Amino acid sequence: RRYPTVEARAEAFNASTHVTVPPDSDFLKAMLFELRLTDDQSFVEHRDTCTRINHSSVRSVRVEGGDLWPVVAFQKGRLIYACLPLVEAVLEPRPPLLSIPGLSQGLALLFGILDYISPSRKNEVELSAKAGQLRSLIVQACPLGTPLNTNISSLSSSFDDIQVVPTDVKQPAWRSNTYKGKPQVNVCITEKVKCMQYDRRDVVDMWQVYGAVSCKCDIEGAAPNVTLTLNLPTNGSPLQDILVHHCVTSVDPAMLTSSSVNPLDDSVCSGPYKFPFIPPSESFNLCYYTSQVPVPPILGCYQLIEEGSQIKITVNLKLHESIKNSFEYCEARIPFFNRGPIAQLEYKVSYGQLDLSREKSLLVWVIGQKFPKSSEVSLTGTVTFGDIGKEHPTDYICTGTTAYVKMYFRIPDFTLTGCYVDQHSVQIFAPGKPKITASRELISSDYYIWNSEAPAPTMYKSLYY
Repeated sequence: RRYPTVEARAEAFNASTHVTVPPDSDFLKAMLFELRLTDDQSFVEHRDTCTRINHSSVRSVRVEGGDLWPVVAFQKGRLIYACLPLVEAVLEPRPPLLSIPGLSQGLALLFGILDYISPSRKNEVELSAKAGQLRSLIVQACPLGTPLNTNISSLSSSFDDIQVVPTDVKQPAWRSNTYKGKPQVNVCITEKVKCMQYDRRDVVDMWQVYGAVSCKCDIEGAAPNVTLTLNLPTNGSPLQDILVHHCVTSVDPAMLTSSSVNPLDDSVCSGPYKFPFIPPSESFNLCYYTSQVPVPPILGCYQLIEEGSQIKITVNLKLHESIKNSFEYCEARIPFFNRGPIAQLEYKVSYGQLDLSREKSLLVWVIGQKFPKSSEVSLTGTVTFGDIGKEHPTDYICTGTTAYVKMYFRIPDFTLTGCYVDQHSVQIFAPGKPKITASRELISSDYYIWNSEAPAPTMYKSLYY
């Protein structure tokens, strides 16, 4: 869908430097080229150079008249979701992404379309029907170019029932409808821990925690007020780099100034962290944060040594004493790149079970739901490989003895920072006694343990965030 009035405003802001949006077919070709989804996979400097690293879904798409920026685009399944938000400022030089409100609005609209389309992605008939209804739904969700309701699934597919402005002037635009029923609030804290361990004196291990607080508030009223508090135990790690949802009505400035970018900055807010807000009708992420925790949850050492046609591996893992020893799952995956299938395997594990993948190029060490009382487990083995074939994994970085173990785990009812929600501290200024459910979890994300007997790629701190 195109909005001529929005395009006219963009031209007014940038005058002679304005890049006209090309016809749909030309834009699609340029987008496929930018996402490397064309048959031509040759190197193109402005797209593939190492100095241009995409850390987000915001892209610059080269068209006949110049570069269209910022284009929000991502691929999910066989579909591409894209939009071109209006930047109400001059584009040269390019303003910081955080200063462009249209980016978050456009991303929210695309996620709304994704949630609407996703359940039917594997059924061609349903997918075609839903795609046909999208035009009328977007007319309702975004009538004049500004998203009024990003919950596409809640809209009617008929033009006869176009969303009207709420009769209650106090109702904010992000509350698309009012809830009727027993009030209830569901809160979940999800922390993901990234880690790079080398077990070497000349290379520093690194780890980082990323957290998100998701909420679903079913509360009656046009603009109910809710206050949610995040707490830390006495020895908890302070939250940093806090980003809040736009529905939050006020926030302590000390929370927003606590940053992990400058390690010498002592402006640390150790909580409690209060968030007063008027919740949207749908599920949303109240805030995001990072934290500098003192230790990673699982300490590991990996040694891989080549001896002729065989390799010898040793893996030692230790669960830190401060970590809850109760996993939903915990396993270590040991891939072997640029080699043939595993022809012979001799091993010994002190705990758990070792499995070989169907392709015979990956060892999966299933530790299970608990570490033993010693909190330590070990694996030793000798691996012999057959002739390499095209179907076996290759990697330009993991050559020779440069290799890694990747950890996968989830610990329910636990966070590495200690962050939790006290159900009794949730305040809801609305009639009725609400049911409040709070949960939390810790999940591994890019958790690598590199072979200490070989050089491994180092990720510097400035690139790690």
